[in-house]
Amino acid sequence: MKQFQDGVFLISRLAAGLACLVLVGMVALILYEIILRYFFSTSTYVLDEFVGYGVATCTFLAVGYSLEHGALIRVNVIISRTSGATRRIIEAFCAAVTMATIGLFIWYFWIRVARHWTRGTTSSSIAEVPMWIPEGAVLLGLAVLWLQLFAYFLRQVADTPPPVEQPEGAQEF
Repeated sequence: MKQFQDGVFLISRLAAGLACLVLVGMVALILYEIILRYFFSTSTYVLDEFVGYGVATCTFLAVGYSLEHGALIRVNVIISRTSGATRRIIEAFCAAVTMATIGLFIWYFWIRVARHWTRGTTSSSIAEVPMWIPEGAVLLGLAVLWLQLFAYFLRQVADTPPPVEQPEGAQEF
């Protein structure tokens, strides 16, 4: 069980690292665009499109890592009043419902990515980005989140500690 938990957390860290690289790429593209516009009176004409893809990619790739670190916003109306086995049962139920919901999103995005791949759909901008690339990045982020939720669910059922120490003031999700 510990190896599985550590493996899932490693995957989440790698996805978060990839999100960081995408963020650095967005900043570099914005700086490049500023230089082009200021000094050369021209543009890449794709800044808004690529930054939009980058924001979606960063958000979805980092959400599994955020979940593991307790950095997601939670409403603790019920679980703050419970402890022990009752709390673990509620947490496991919430994780299972969330996994089912995320599973539906994964299924939907898988259909879209496969459709874009087979049809060769591209964006309508001058870059003509294959649409399976940005949507595939979102799909990857959703899959990482689902894995992290599954690891959390197993942790609640088996009553094992998280693989990372939670920041002070944060509660384990």
